[in-house]
Formats: sequence, structure tokens, C-alpha cells
Amino acid sequence: MSEVQLTIDGQKVVAQSGQTILEAAQSAGIDVPTLCHHPALTSWGACRMCLVEVKGVRGLQASCTSPVADGMEVQTESDAAVEVRKFVLELLFAERNHYCMFCQMSGDCELQDMAYRYGLDHFTYPRPYDKLPLDASRKYFIMDHNRCILCMRCVRACSEITANHTLNVRERGSESMIMADLNIPFGDSTCVECGSCLQVCPTGALIDARSAYGGREKDVTHTETTCMQCSIGCTLDVVTRYNRLLRVDGVWDSEPSGGLLCVDGRFKPLYDNRKRVTAPMVRRDGKLVESGWDEALGVVAEQLKNGTSQGLAACATTNETLDAFSKLFGKVNGEAGLLEPVAPALGYGTEANLSDILDADFIVVAGAQPLDYQRVVGYFIHRAADNGARIAVITDSENKLSERAEMTVSYGDTDRVIRAAADAEKVVLVYSVGLKSKVQAAFRELGDKLTYLALSPGRNQKGATAGGLRTAEPNGAATQYFLMGEQAEDPALLEKLNGAFTVVQASYVSPLVEGADVVLPAPVWYERAGHMTNIEGDVKVVSQVLPMPEGVRDDAVVLAALIDLLQ
Repeated sequence: MSEVQLTIDGQKVVAQSGQTILEAAQSAGIDVPTLCHHPALTSWGACRMCLVEVKGVRGLQASCTSPVADGMEVQTESDAAVEVRKFVLELLFAERNHYCMFCQMSGDCELQDMAYRYGLDHFTYPRPYDKLPLDASRKYFIMDHNRCILCMRCVRACSEITANHTLNVRERGSESMIMADLNIPFGDSTCVECGSCLQVCPTGALIDARSAYGGREKDVTHTETTCMQCSIGCTLDVVTRYNRLLRVDGVWDSEPSGGLLCVDGRFKPLYDNRKRVTAPMVRRDGKLVESGWDEALGVVAEQLKNGTSQGLAACATTNETLDAFSKLFGKVNGEAGLLEPVAPALGYGTEANLSDILDADFIVVAGAQPLDYQRVVGYFIHRAADNGARIAVITDSENKLSERAEMTVSYGDTDRVIRAAADAEKVVLVYSVGLKSKVQAAFRELGDKLTYLALSPGRNQKGATAGGLRTAEPNGAATQYFLMGEQAEDPALLEKLNGAFTVVQASYVSPLVEGADVVLPAPVWYERAGHMTNIEGDVKVVSQVLPMPEGVRDDAVVLAALIDLLQ
């Protein structure tokens, strides 16, 4: 890219060829108003708020779509541009019911901000508003058509970010309305509730059901952390007020997902109503009763010093905790392992990043269900398909990605996929624990053109593996078991423990907790601090968003205390 020199509002600006006037202005710190524009979406040029005057060019130009040129002179706040912006705003306020005092976004609305900026203090074109429907058929967020300005951000986000293509527009002109699929309730549609449309909406048209009226931007606290609902490790912006979780947003341009989240990362953890474990408990006379930390840790340490122990961890925790867990069982007569299975090592090819999916021209999904668990990977595959990549699915059962696939074959027909991929330039194999050895061997012949992405079910599998932990099950020979983590809360494990002395370190009450001999409370996802290793092998920061309840201690601190007691 070559440099382009232009003048914006009398300021000399150096831009890059291919940039728009808006991008050049923003890089120079010049604020050009926008409504339909969003940095995570393609420019559309429909709202006309970003119109600017370019010397020597007839009429006003949409700065979000107009490329820079050498020697260009731009005025962003000329009389003509300001007059048009005011007129556009007056029409937007007249089109639907934008009575700000009753809107949950009042104070944080981009439309309202523009009105204040250009001095609108009354409705220039009053009209009796038609009562438009409010769609509350989804659990996590609501669509209020009365607040919609038809900027199309939600439609573009659904198509470009998630590539789900649920949203579109019906009717024309003043009758235009956002719709889901063929105009059915959002809750009955193909919406995957990733929330991308909610996050890009500039007004109160899309409403977060949990955080509505919970506090304006000036009242809330933002904490950047890493999602640990699966192994991808998306970056989160967690919004809180008064020690209450309000909402979770993605962070645009962050690694590895670029700000795209799924329902598991954005919504579900905020609605977890399971009963917490908030104090240590020790079994006395057949009943679990609360105890102090010193007593509980003393009982556990005494058990670990005698007999044979086995530690089984779920890796939905930090690297520091997993490392301490491994070290603890290096001090006793026993072994430590993981409860979750790990995707097998391919043994050849190059490990891919998430972004490699978007660059591939042929993608193979084998033994994996990304749209059921690592959903962001599935959405990236959808985006790749939109960009022309060919998709093949190898499975002996149903797979949701088959809807976008060029071919879906059984494991016995793997050779068909190999032949189809032979002419591709870059092939990405996405697989999980279901990968069969025949498929694993067959793809070797693709050579250097093959990259792979292994999707292990464990949320911090790479961090666990780095800590020396491998998949294991109760061995039946241990005299005591130490089970750590949310995924360990599986009542089916009780049958495999053979009545041995059991310690459970967990966040929530469960049948496994209720059957334990000692229970050690653990923090939940927004109370943890440390690091995790994501699907790409990057070590990411996990920040504490809210304090732990009194009586709960960090997992790693508890394990370190046990190590000290064993010295």
C-alpha cells in the first residue's frame, strides 16, 4: 500500500491507498458521525450521517465508502453537510417512536447522541406513531421494532460475522421491517443467539433482557478477560455494576475470534442458577456439615499421606491451578489425570489457527461437531463457505455442518474427500475425539497443503497437557479420589469410585458433591484469575471480574496449601 496525502478540516493527513475518507479521518483523530457504519462490518453508506464535502466533487460524499485520493481536500462539518445530517436525524425521529425517556438505551444511544450533537430539541415532523410489534420470543434478548432505524447493522452482523443469515428485511419504504427467516418469531427461527446483532445495534431496538435498565455506560465497570466455556478462548468484555453481572460483549479485532462470541460465551453463564458451594464441608456421622478451611484441608492432607490416591481434574480452570494439581500428586503415592478425552495427535501437517479457516479453499470436518460445542469454529466454517470454500463432512451420524457442505460421506468413503481435496491449495482438517484412525492415515497424502485444528472437549486442554495431565478414569485401586472442577460434577462417576474416600473441589452443588467425604468450594468463571492456553496455543489472561464469596478460595491457593501440609 502506498501513502496518500490529503487535507481534512484543514489538517494534513497521511492515509494509505484503499482507505476510505472515514478511516483516514478516524486515524487522524477527526470525529465523523456515523449510524449505519460499524468497524466490524462492511461499509454500507445508507444512513447519510457521514456525508462530507470534497473540494471539486459535485454533491456530498459518504465518507464510509469514498476512497481517499492524493491531494483531496475534505470538510467534515461544512454548512451543507451539517444541514443534511440534521434533516436525516429529523426524519429518523419522525419515522418511529424514539421517545428517549422510555427507552432502556437512553444515555447510551448513538441516535440520541447525534441528536444532542446537532441540537435537536423537539420533533420537527410530529406524527401519530404506528404501534409496531415487540418480539420477546427469545430468552436472552428482545427486538423492539419501534426503536429500529433500519441501519441494517444487525442484518449485516448476522450475515458477515456469524454467517447464519437469519435476519433480513421485509416490505419496502416506510413499511420496511427487520424479520427473522420468512417472518417468523425470532424464538422459532434459525437464530443461534450469538448476540452479534445485539452488540452492534446503535439504538434500543435490540435489548439485552438481563442488563436492560441496569446502568448507563458511565455507571458500569468493564473487565477484559478470556472465555473458558470451551477451548477457543475468545476475549470477553464483562460488564458489571454493584458486584452484579450485567452482560458479556465480544472485543472487536481481538484474538482469536475477532469479537465473535457464541451463546455459551455471551449468555448462558449469566443465567446459571445452580446452588453454589460457599464453604468447606466434611462428612461427620454420615452427613456433610460445614467446617473451617484448616479442618477440611487437614483431613484431605491426612488421607493423601496414607494409601493410594488418584486425582481427576476437569480442565475448565486456569493453568496455575492445573499446574498445582499436577504438583500435588507428585508429592503423594498416586497419579493425576484428566476427566475429559483429548483429540488424538495427527502426527503430520501443520497446526492451524482459527483465521486459517477463512483462508482455506477446502475444509474437512471429521469426528467433530463444532456447531454443538466449539460454535465459533462452526461459524468460521460458515463464513468460509460464504467466501467460496468447499466443505466436506466425514461422519456416520448427523452433523449440522452438512447443511453447508458440498459433500457428507461416511468414514468408509473418506477416499472421496481426499480426491476432492487434491486440487485445493489450502486444506484445513477440523477434527475432535471422534476422528477414526483410517481418516487420520488417509489425509497424510495431502502433504504440505494440509493444516489441522484439533478440537478437544476440555476447556483448557492445552494448559492441562502442558501441566503433564493426561486423560484417565477412576482406576478402581485408589483408596481415595480427589476430583476437581465443574466437569467432575458427573453423578455417573459415583459408580466408578467404589465407595472410596472422595474429595470434591467444585463450584456448585451436585450429586457428586453430595456423595463426597470432603467438599472444597471453588470459584466460578468470573471469580478466577490466572491464565489459560487457548486452541491456538496462546497463553491468555483470565481476569477476576467479581470477588469470590466469603468462604471460597482460589483453586490454586487451596492446592498450594495442601502441598505445604504434605511437606
